[in-house]
Amino acid sequence: MFKGLAKHKAQSTLEYAILIGVIVAGLIATQVYLKRGWQGKLKESADSMGSQFSPGYTLTNYTTKSFSNSTETTDISGTNTQIHNQWTNRDGNEDTPEAASEFWWHGAAAE
Repeated sequence: MFKGLAKHKAQSTLEYAILIGVIVAGLIATQVYLKRGWQGKLKESADSMGSQFSPGYTLTNYTTKSFSNSTETTDISGTNTQIHNQWTNRDGNEDTPEAASEFWWHGAAAE
């Protein structure tokens, strides 16, 4: 009676091993397609951020103004500086051209 039960346990273990093997083989076979789908979503997210540009081609024009009001006293023990009011103001603009306008050969190839 127990001999038949042992055969069924081995058979079900073998069936589970084959089932897991088939699932793993299916995942390996679809790995390329899953990877392409993930890369496509990543590219779509990067493209939705805006135009790409090189930091070396970023043009900036800023004017910085600083103001400081302080009192400095000197005695035998050393120098004491007290800052009463201080501010810095930065005004200007920054231009980042699109990647297509950065390289002359890119425009020549498009013509």
